[in-house]
Amino acid sequence: MSLTWPWALCTLLALPLLAAVAWWSRRRRRRAAVRVTSIALVRGALPGRPRWYRRVPAALLALGLVALSIGAARPQATVPITSNSTTIMLALDVSGSMCSTDVPPNRITAAEKAATAFIKAQPAGSRIGLVTFSGIAGLLVPPTTDSQKLLDALQNLTTSRGTAIGQGILTSIDAIADADPSVAPTGSAVSGNGTGPYAADVIVVLTDGANTQGVDPQTAAKQAAARRLRVYTIGFGTTTPAPMVCGSSQVGGFGGFGGFGGFGGGGRLGDRSPLVIDEQALRDVAATTGGTYYRAQNAGQLQDALGTLPRNITVTHKHKDIAAWFAGLGGLLVAAAVGLSLWWNRVRRPPGAAGSPGLPARDEGRALQVGR
Repeated sequence: MSLTWPWALCTLLALPLLAAVAWWSRRRRRRAAVRVTSIALVRGALPGRPRWYRRVPAALLALGLVALSIGAARPQATVPITSNSTTIMLALDVSGSMCSTDVPPNRITAAEKAATAFIKAQPAGSRIGLVTFSGIAGLLVPPTTDSQKLLDALQNLTTSRGTAIGQGILTSIDAIADADPSVAPTGSAVSGNGTGPYAADVIVVLTDGANTQGVDPQTAAKQAAARRLRVYTIGFGTTTPAPMVCGSSQVGGFGGFGGFGGFGGGGRLGDRSPLVIDEQALRDVAATTGGTYYRAQNAGQLQDALGTLPRNITVTHKHKDIAAWFAGLGGLLVAAAVGLSLWWNRVRRPPGAAGSPGLPARDEGRALQVGR
């Protein structure tokens, strides 16, 4: 919580001032000499409550003044709100390894179904774009509110050789920049040096392997971080070897499944197989950009990961003025303090009394003298 006018809290100085006035008034009353004809008469006139009852109105009044002072300072709370200007870029891996059947019927079909469910679950008017990457990356569908166009594109994904995760991130950045003028495209200067609040736009990268060519994912992540774009990464698939089976409509420029060449260096990146998820690289990308890494080993976990994302990526934070709440609370406390004080200190007449209020009829003629 922050305060718009913090100097208004100076009004709290009235509390010690009121306490000093109450102490001084009490001290003056103690100097008064009271002479009565009967102590029983006084006890009968006083209410039979515990002493702490008298302090309740004063405590309520003090709390009410504190609440009013805070309200005068115009407090603001940071609350999460749904953003209608968010662009979500889905960057999907369509490398040949997505034909693996360790996730039935194969990885690419499971990814299509999960992405379809994700798009259908978004509120009407959500702006989503689609990037696919294998050896190169391409913008399949620019950011759009037409969900049917996205669903049609998902039905026509084809595989190819290579995995260019970094290039997929850079292509997503440029697609967001075309839709959101506040985001600078790649290759242009960025102001702010990557500081300030995160942009409402985000990138979701789904891959089942390791980067084999093109831009290093961490280099691309730094480009996204400089623009305050969060990148959420999903590592999809198991570590269990399985046959590569894709339908005829899912085979693009892969050139058959007889060999997994084309990765360079005999199909390996140093000591790492390009067919095994590079989880550390995906974690680093997410950490660099302020996103989150998810691990999905089957279709259910993939749908859960995508289902969790809207709570993170379609929500921004806004400062909301809550002064009215403190003003209302302060008013109620002050009213309660005054009401209780008047009620507990009202003049009471014993039943059957016909003379002076608050005194028994038989003592009506007795004198109560107060002198200094």
